Amino acid sequence: MPKVVIVNTSASELKGHPTGVWLEEAACPYYLFKEAGFDVVLASTAGGPVPIDQGSVSGDFFTDACKKFLHDPDAIGALSHSVKLSDVDLSTVDCLYMSGGHGTAVDFFDNATLKAAIETVYNAGKVVAADCHGPICLAQCNKADGTPLVAGLECTGFTNSEEAAVQLTEKVPFLIETKFEELGGKFSKGEDWGSNVTTAGNLICGQNPASSEACAKACIDFLKK
Repeated sequence: MPKVVIVNTSASELKGHPTGVWLEEAACPYYLFKEAGFDVVLASTAGGPVPIDQGSVSGDFFTDACKKFLHDPDAIGALSHSVKLSDVDLSTVDCLYMSGGHGTAVDFFDNATLKAAIETVYNAGKVVAADCHGPICLAQCNKADGTPLVAGLECTGFTNSEEAAVQLTEKVPFLIETKFEELGGKFSKGEDWGSNVTTAGNLICGQNPASSEACAKACIDFLKK
């Protein structure tokens, strides 16, 4: 049984802006991986309760997967008692999946533990996946030869125009689209708020919340090869 670790942010605030995990990006993959028969672990950078961005549980963003998750004792219990990433035995992991939310702009982008985990899993030929703001963690990572992880690879993440639309350009440490291009990545920009996923070997990226289903399904396809 493949084991997937969904890594979530532990940060509830970005420079005064209330945030956390964007629930769709954890809930949708959680259920798709469960339905595929995978062992799913909900982890976070600090362990313990994972804050939920309130914007992700309101209006059209409050998807069926989110509603199901919040009323699922096992799921919400696991998110409330998430495993600390540093306590995960990476040798048992088949897929490391980074969810998004602006909290990642606090504790994903300059995180030695997360960097080491991603590089270990990726260089072992296992799946590294990230959606929306989750890919912000990839900028610090390198391939085994020392070159940037995204260099020469198709990749995506929350775009510059999407960041501008939510008016948080000035609060994030860097723009994912700009940074990936600077690192030599082949950044794929789909329509704002539309589903867009890239697969480059064992690196799988999603652009935004709407990409969560396709991103998780791409991981499932890879793991079932």
